[in-house]
Amino acid sequence: MGWQSNGETVTTLASHQTAGLVCSHHHLYSSLARGMPAPPAVPTSFRGILENVWWRLDAALDLDSIYWSAALGAVEALRAGCTTIIDHHESPFAIEGSLDAISRACDDLGVRHILSYGVTDRWSNGSLVTDIPASMTDGARLGLAETERYVSGGGNAMVGVHASFTCSNETLEAAADLARRLNIGVHIHVAEGPDDKDAAQRIRHLVDDTWLLVHCVHLEDDLPGTIVHNARSNMNNAVGYARPARFKNRVVLGTDGIGADMFEEARIAYARLREHDVTATPDTVWQWLENGYALAPASRNDVVSWNYDHMNEPWRLAFTTGVTATDVVIEGQPVLKEGRVTTVDVDEIRAKAEEAAKRLHQRLES
Repeated sequence: MGWQSNGETVTTLASHQTAGLVCSHHHLYSSLARGMPAPPAVPTSFRGILENVWWRLDAALDLDSIYWSAALGAVEALRAGCTTIIDHHESPFAIEGSLDAISRACDDLGVRHILSYGVTDRWSNGSLVTDIPASMTDGARLGLAETERYVSGGGNAMVGVHASFTCSNETLEAAADLARRLNIGVHIHVAEGPDDKDAAQRIRHLVDDTWLLVHCVHLEDDLPGTIVHNARSNMNNAVGYARPARFKNRVVLGTDGIGADMFEEARIAYARLREHDVTATPDTVWQWLENGYALAPASRNDVVSWNYDHMNEPWRLAFTTGVTATDVVIEGQPVLKEGRVTTVDVDEIRAKAEEAAKRLHQRLES
């Protein structure tokens, strides 16, 4: 794995070092989902998983749980050598200030972040909408306003959209317009499951190279933008294999909320690729991992030291487990030293996150 920029080495690294890794699609709010109450019905489809698990969870979030979830996720990121998180957030009953809460948590840890609030028309006047309306709902308007407020205050962000199948045409148009006005990209789930298989037709006239297209499992036609492959999540949700190697687009790797261990994500992505194409090599997937620097170039200047001496050899990394970060330096500041986070009291974060999780889970039960 080379760490080059415009043909020039950014930092001279030893064999046990790399630049900081980039998680190109995360849901930090999922950190408190572990141990959540069982859903009211056993999901038998991807839509069922969304309705019975994730849409219930994000509706129960408040600003306190958002902060502690992000803080816990940022701790895990540092320990996995991930120095930049590109996050996609939704909390329909705690929209205003939600991006500030996530930003504050990441800043406290020293983790770089690019945030987005995922607008959707599935909530209106406090109720879940089964049939998406023809025009934008109040929830979508508040989500766009949160993004504009955060960016106007100096926040690093993209315009988030949940997915086209939960958005009216008016909302999709408004999100694209806001991105153009703010000169930032759009971060959107695309064709993850069969419910969104017509995503290309819905967004083709809007999308450009600044867009981050997440999943693309059922995307049949090429679109402009960067494609984010989330192998573990796609397997877990049984939505199919995206076959990312088929696209001409830049491909990067995300976790879709399953932590921020990018080497583990790369190993699973390679196994999935190899299952599809026995001639494939780890170099392809490790290029996807390195492509994250196109989205977060500052991470190239971070330095991560590992407990393994062959960090520049994809064939070794693809089959070596237990590779962990020992030290992380971001912008010249040590934020992980000998496996210990230096910026915060990790025990306090764990305790506070556990308390927040209990309150969150109680709301889910009620």
